[in-house]
Amino acid sequence: MKKVKVNLLPIVNKINLPTVLKTAILPGDSMERLFIATQVGEIIYIGNGSLRTFLDIRPQIIKLGTSEPGVSRGGYDERGLVGLAFHPQFYYNGLFYLHYSVAGTQGPGALSKHFNPNPCDPETLNLRWTNRETQYDHIDTVEEWILQSNGRPQKRRTLLNLRRPFFNHNGVNSLNFSPETGKLVLTTGDGGAGYDPFNLSQDNMEIAGKIIEIDVAKDTFILNPPVVTRFDELAVPIQQTLTVIVKGVRNIPGISFQRFYNQYIKYVGNVGQDFAESIFSFAHYKPIPVTQLIQASLRNIEPDQGGLINLGWRGWEGVFPTSIIRSCSGNPTIDEKTIAYYNEAVTTSVRRLPPLTSYYHKDPRPDKFGGTALTGVQAYMGNAIPNLTGSVVFTDLARNEESGPPVRGVLAYTRVRTDGKLNDFSVIEADYNFESQSAYYVSLGTNLDQTRLYLGVNSSMKVTDFNQGSVFEIVP
Repeated sequence: MKKVKVNLLPIVNKINLPTVLKTAILPGDSMERLFIATQVGEIIYIGNGSLRTFLDIRPQIIKLGTSEPGVSRGGYDERGLVGLAFHPQFYYNGLFYLHYSVAGTQGPGALSKHFNPNPCDPETLNLRWTNRETQYDHIDTVEEWILQSNGRPQKRRTLLNLRRPFFNHNGVNSLNFSPETGKLVLTTGDGGAGYDPFNLSQDNMEIAGKIIEIDVAKDTFILNPPVVTRFDELAVPIQQTLTVIVKGVRNIPGISFQRFYNQYIKYVGNVGQDFAESIFSFAHYKPIPVTQLIQASLRNIEPDQGGLINLGWRGWEGVFPTSIIRSCSGNPTIDEKTIAYYNEAVTTSVRRLPPLTSYYHKDPRPDKFGGTALTGVQAYMGNAIPNLTGSVVFTDLARNEESGPPVRGVLAYTRVRTDGKLNDFSVIEADYNFESQSAYYVSLGTNLDQTRLYLGVNSSMKVTDFNQGSVFEIVP
């Protein structure tokens, strides 16, 4: 694969941490505007050279940077405003959708101590999430809003209220519309902690760890649905709007659709645990209606999962069976790697979708990099950067280097292979001088026809460090 060099063109700086970058045409406007959602709860856009506020819901966002009452996470958080999507007919109907963590919903968490699976202690491998009404971290909501004719956005209804066990793995860029089905796609993680303690991602009744399509054209006539964790707790009219397309998700930075003749290739990235970050691609799938999953569960039969995509977590981390790393006391330079969930790795080995590409947290090859966490995956259909045309571009939060600060994120790309085999990836060299500032690559976005790429950068890992964010366009 060819080495690609790009430049970063600064668009805006001194904003809060940018979680979603999307373009839309405002009703009555004539041009596409770049919209930026920040983790703390603002949506801003660039209009005629200046920054304008589209919506500010900061008071509705959970207090970020702290977890259980009185416990600080040092300012790091994965909650907040993590999803924004404009309806395909936004120009005509003014509808848009938000996914965020709700103010005042802080709970104590689902486990009292740090989770560490131990293959020698079967109890740790079979934990259950009990007392869910009291043992949880926070509540996430997915809402439908409308831009009124007076230019003011107003909430119309709540689509889902989800109780989440831990503070992390809520997804980022978690709402996108499918050009194939016209439905809203929610990409959310497995609920958090590490190693998916309760194996929510493989359980068909759990909402966590799935990619779900929501038919927003159907009105459920339920303005404020109850807070749930499982599909079978939802009211029937809401169940009837939902289909599941993917399970076995750990954490995910959105979904990207690439038109290929008369079909769409879907790209999703799964954030890794200890070894690897993975990008998956699929064209054919058969979404399973939630009502069908519930019927199968009630009758205690296995639903037909022939067309359901399974990314394999928690049995698999990309191309590897999920493993635990321990240092070897006899030789500190070597690590012992133990398969954490051997039985699950075997059970899901045939059903899972192998990744299109994986990159690793440690990679000795000279032209590669050690990654930290996948933060964006986007198809690029533009011609301005010819070597990238038709490829899928991805971002990693921070290059895993022993050399220390300042931190740099990574841009890279891969392509779909026609034989469906694992493909390699290549680093994209970005020519921009961040000087002594750290540059975490926190989000990646495109315009409507995927001919332009936007990169969200933050100079701190902490959401509580305000005005440290920038957005760039990736240009030749």
